[in-house]
Amino acid sequence: MPSDDSVSGSAQLHNSVVPEYRGAMTLTLAPIVHRRFDRLARLFGEQAVLRLSRTRVVVFGVGGVGSFAAEALVRSAIGYTMLVDFDDVCVTNTNRQLQALAGTVGKAKAVLLRDRLRLINPDARVEATQEFYDAAHAEALLTAPWAGASPHYDFVIDCIDNMTAKAHLIATCKVRGIPIVSAMGAGGKTDPTRIRVADLGKTEVCPMAHQLRRILRRTHDFPHGRARMGVTAIYSNEPRHWPRELTYDACSTANCVCPRRDPRHSCDTRNLIDGTVAYVTGAFGLACAAHVVNTLTAEYEETVPSTASPPADKESPPTLAAP
Repeated sequence: MPSDDSVSGSAQLHNSVVPEYRGAMTLTLAPIVHRRFDRLARLFGEQAVLRLSRTRVVVFGVGGVGSFAAEALVRSAIGYTMLVDFDDVCVTNTNRQLQALAGTVGKAKAVLLRDRLRLINPDARVEATQEFYDAAHAEALLTAPWAGASPHYDFVIDCIDNMTAKAHLIATCKVRGIPIVSAMGAGGKTDPTRIRVADLGKTEVCPMAHQLRRILRRTHDFPHGRARMGVTAIYSNEPRHWPRELTYDACSTANCVCPRRDPRHSCDTRNLIDGTVAYVTGAFGLACAAHVVNTLTAEYEETVPSTASPPADKESPPTLAAP
């Protein structure tokens, strides 16, 4: 049986080792990034996260694609995010839009999403406006609203459905030199592994991209043929699944149930309403956000020598010698 003095001495010896741990010295340093972005900084580096925290991005259209894009931006430390969408939540948005919840039908999509994103990162500046993008509102909507910051956006994410508005936004950003990534048609698709990233002039299969190119060439003097257009597109090379008829389509009451009946964007004015699924529309949005973040952090990439050994995985079982 050891004596009380030996136990006490052992405890003192054990405790005296703790301050000598080399890593303990880092606890006295002021953190460069908040712990909420610990994993992000371990992937991209602290300076990259600082760059993201100073970045201004505007998302046009925050539905099934844009809501996922916007949330991914805020969860990736983007410091300034503006949300633009004129629409209110409809019950038919429930299958794919983050802000479509019980009790939110009839409320502004952009405002609801703004409040959600502010809870993710209270330090981020997230704003929202309930506007429809068109030529008359282009100047105001492409001017960043934050006092003391640059009025210019670092990136635009286009998730607009209306083709005239979409083409005008792309053309305006091209003229102004604002980087833009544009989401193509996510409706009528079931396979998220078919999503691709390419120049708008080089997409394949996607009907929306084909129609958009025609408008840009005819109205905004974009190059003809299959020449590059200088606009990054997120698209799918999956053939379109045509919408199926539902039993209530034949009823006289099967009209549009959207709370905001606007002729610029209404179920009543559509020839077809494509089916959608969250794991495709969401993947489109995540791909948009990925393009923004990866583009902004590209200069901070580190090249690891091929001869370098990766750090040991503490959870990996020991390697057994061959018998």
